[in-house]
Amino acid sequence: MRRLRFPPANLQLRRAQLVLMLAVLLPTVAMTGVGIVLLVLGGRTATTLISGALVLTFCTSGITGYILGSIFVGKGASLVRVQNDFVSSVSHELRTPITSIRLFMESLRDNRLDDADRQQVVTLLARETERLEELVNKVLELSRLQSSHHYKRERIAVSDLVEDSIHAFDALTLTRPTPIARTIEDGLQVVGDRATLVRALVNLMTNAWKYTGEDKQISVEARTAGRWIELIVRDNGVGIDRSERRAIFEQFNRGRAAHEGGAQGVGLGLSFVSAIVRGHRGKIDVESVPGATAFRIRLRRRREPRPELSSASLKSLQREQAS
Repeated sequence: MRRLRFPPANLQLRRAQLVLMLAVLLPTVAMTGVGIVLLVLGGRTATTLISGALVLTFCTSGITGYILGSIFVGKGASLVRVQNDFVSSVSHELRTPITSIRLFMESLRDNRLDDADRQQVVTLLARETERLEELVNKVLELSRLQSSHHYKRERIAVSDLVEDSIHAFDALTLTRPTPIARTIEDGLQVVGDRATLVRALVNLMTNAWKYTGEDKQISVEARTAGRWIELIVRDNGVGIDRSERRAIFEQFNRGRAAHEGGAQGVGLGLSFVSAIVRGHRGKIDVESVPGATAFRIRLRRRREPRPELSSASLKSLQREQAS
């Protein structure tokens, strides 16, 4: 039985876009010309005017449909490209531990090692297995965060959020304790999922800790900015090149400083932050020059409800307005 082979999804979407242009746009443009001719040169009879107006209305609908179709096809092509990049990145990251595990297993199977080397290989095998498990768990967690629509909605004091994040950061950096400076505006509150927001801030602090030198100067700020609350993590690291600032939020994408400095990681930390912020309908951006980098999370500010007036206060206010 002969198997049917289909072209790649990206190629199919490009073909669909071309067919859409040939089948809709070109005839619509031609009919637009006909409608204009009917209105301008077809005389002043009611039939001609109505026909011209109907033709132009139909053409407007056709052009609108073409624009919307192109947008949807373009979005589909973009999603396919992201999916292909993601699969390629995951495959690349999985290949290294799998190759190491296979080589270790072959050495043990062929009994080519003495007792000391065998114990070392078993230790390395366990380490690579843990690395593989950690990577798979991170990919699954990132997928859950990106597709989750069930973030908790609880009122959180921003000062408590920052303190919880700093405590978690301190636990992760016990080998080299680093003080975090705080500048927090009083009375700030947000509504969201406490655990995931703490996770986002901890990831930003950990990145700042990784990519700064011996004199680590890391700070966290919280302030109002119109209808937003801004959470800013600053550091004095090497900085991020302008061309990399958008790409660093993508999965498995690490900047030049990460590769050159040999920092540990697989390039998922900022993807977690971006997914969490988007899940809270917020925004994230970065400003960076050599020696000063600032990641800014923007969350909607929780507004306190207006206090309700009692009946006595309402009557008193009405009497004052009447007088």
